[in-house]
This record gives sequence, C-alpha cells and structure tokens, in this order.
Amino acid sequence: MSRMQAGLLPDGRRLHLHDGPIDLIIGADGEAEAVARAYDAAERRFATVLDELCGELPLLRRESDREPSGIVARRMWAATLPFAAEVFITPMAAVAGSVAEEVLAAMCAAAPLDRAFVNNGGDIAIHLASGMTYDIGLVSRPDQPALFATAQLLAEDPVRGIATSGWRGRSFSLGIADAVTVLAARASLADAAATLIANAVDLPGHPAVTRVAARDIQPDNDLGARPVTRGVGSLQPNEIAAALAAGVAFAERLMAEGHIVAAALHLAGETRMVGQGLGRGDAGRQGEEVSRIGGGNPS
Repeated sequence: MSRMQAGLLPDGRRLHLHDGPIDLIIGADGEAEAVARAYDAAERRFATVLDELCGELPLLRRESDREPSGIVARRMWAATLPFAAEVFITPMAAVAGSVAEEVLAAMCAAAPLDRAFVNNGGDIAIHLASGMTYDIGLVSRPDQPALFATAQLLAEDPVRGIATSGWRGRSFSLGIADAVTVLAARASLADAAATLIANAVDLPGHPAVTRVAARDIQPDNDLGARPVTRGVGSLQPNEIAAALAAGVAFAERLMAEGHIVAAALHLAGETRMVGQGLGRGDAGRQGEEVSRIGGGNPS
C-alpha cells in the first residue's frame, strides 16, 4: 500500500499531496483538461520524491562539494552551493523549496498553464504565464496568522520562489528571527537564503535566548552539536534593532550578489524590508497563498 495520500481540497480546485514529512498544497489555473493533466503529473512525480531523498540523506545532511545524483537532491545542492564556502550550510537547507520546484516543473512540462503554485509548508514555487499576476499573503509569525502585507507578483518580475524561515517554525534555526520571508528567482534558492538570513538575525550569547544542541532534540539532523534557538525572552529596543540590522546587512549582500530579490525580516514585533516586491498591495486583502514559517529545514 502506498504511503502517499492525494486528493482535492474541499474547494474542489486545489490538490493536496502528502507523504511522510512532506505536505503540498497545489493550485493551477488554465483549461480544465490542462489542469487535470498537470495535477496528474504532480501526483506521479511526487510519488517518488521522498524515497529518492531518503536514498541520499547521509550526503544531503553534510557539507560537501560532491554533487548528489537525484534530481531534487541536485536542486538542493545547487541552491546551497553558492554559500557553502563562507557559512555552514547543507543541502537540507533547500529541501522544501526544491521539492516544490520539482513538482511544479513536472506540472508545467505536462500541460500549458496560466498560473500555478506548489506550496510546501510555506515555501512556494510559482508559475506565471505572460500577463498573469499572483498575490502572496505574508505573516510575521505562525501563532499570529493575520496578514501584515501582500506581495503581488507580476509575470515580468524575476520572482518564482518564496520561502520563510525562523526559530518559531517546525525546523531549527541558529538565529532569533521570528520569521524571514525571501523572494528569489527559484523556490530552492529562496529557501536556502531565508535560512541563512534568519540565522544572521541574532544576538550571540544573549542571556534571554535559550539554545540547545540540535542533536539533543533530533539526533539525526544535519546540525549536529550546533546550538539552535528554542526560546527568545524579552529584548530591549536597541537589541532588537541590532539583531535585525545584522540580518539586513546579510540580506542586502545576498541581494547585491543576485541571490535574492527581496526580504522581510521580523523580530519581536519589528519588521525590516530589503529590496522591492514585498508589501506591494493591500495588507487587509487575503493573499492567494500564504508564506508562513515552517517550510524547509534550516541549517
């Protein structure tokens, strides 16, 4: 019996795919027959993804200049490789975005679509045909899900991926950001960059920050003995500003190097924006997809 679960959501439009730790929400616009073909392709491609990744987990969980063999694994490796010489990062930092990217690629290869998205826990791969737009709803933390802004993506924009990372998510973070949302050309690259920017929002050694060795929480993770954030207490305004400034400096560098298009950094109710494309639109409007904390495996 297959582990994978697949079915339309109650709205009758979006597809839900689930296998182990991977949970995808998929949407597509176009001719009904094209959408049906795209959904079938998504289901067929997704059915093999988890087993492919598990086959290379030892390699994906460590720093390495050795290219993996699987298609999704290669996406993960390529997205993190530009940063590997300077900071600690493993291909696992881009897993959620890479899975979303791969499933979307299968859909677009199967049928012509006007718009499509694959949302993997808040890490979103997007397809926009000429003239199409998409509204993305942004939240600053998962336990307060009200939108603080929307980002309207245009077909001519260089953005096809969105990812969010932070210590409040389901995965580990080395920093103290409540959330960092990144827009980039690909979901895999957005995933890796969000991880690193969230790590950079930090106050090393601050007594209000609780950290635990990652291996003490999850023995088989890719972070080993590195201390991950498990709680952030009260911070002074100047401390919040300093932590956000460190993240902004790193995000601005990634933008200058062409890795990202924009980023929004959140900590203790404060927000900093970097670049263009985040916050365009009405913050009171419901976004078509929401980028929440929890997509990806921060390293």
